[in-house]
Amino acid sequence: MGKQSNDTLKFPDRKLTPLAWLRNAVSRDSNSTVEISSFQSLCALLWRGITRARKLPASKTTTFRMAVNCRHRLEPKLEPMYFGNAIQSIPTYAAAGDVLGRDLRWCAEQLNKNVMAHGNGAVREYVEYWERDPRCFPLGNFDGAMITMGSSPRFPMYDNDFGWGRPVAVRSGRANKFDGKISAFPGREGGGCVDLEVVLAPETMAGLESDPEFMQYVSVY
Repeated sequence: MGKQSNDTLKFPDRKLTPLAWLRNAVSRDSNSTVEISSFQSLCALLWRGITRARKLPASKTTTFRMAVNCRHRLEPKLEPMYFGNAIQSIPTYAAAGDVLGRDLRWCAEQLNKNVMAHGNGAVREYVEYWERDPRCFPLGNFDGAMITMGSSPRFPMYDNDFGWGRPVAVRSGRANKFDGKISAFPGREGGGCVDLEVVLAPETMAGLESDPEFMQYVSVY
């Protein structure tokens, strides 16, 4: 199911996309100097909405995983023409009661904290651990409270033209799909919009689609 943030008419400032409005909402009324990105704001919104839709006990530990680009985090940095994956999956943990009981800013700050802390030392530690115990990365929602964000709205998906013109839509296929898997792509309309491919259990999806906090920032197609 795709969700695209491109309806700016419902917002007071029509020059802002919903994603920009969301980032402003997360940053507003905070004395913190921590700068929260638009994407981290979006992930925080999803974390809260999906956790609420799953109706988890307040004490249940939830996990939000984000794929992080390691190219610029290593010292020395990888060469610009390096070919291959250089990503690691960073988990952020929080009790469902905190995710829902605190504000959106708090959720975004937890994600931001982990991303900012994942520097050269953390990247190399992950690699060294894998070298000691090599295995395939496990994918799934093993405890019913996990969310995994993949892909990136920075990838120029819609620049691909194989002679048929600009793509109509971007999809990621059937592989690696499970309850809680989300893929982000740049919005086809541009302007900072983001397309989300969201995979959830039917009852969770229904709950998310009826969540006022989440739905005010998206349009469905």
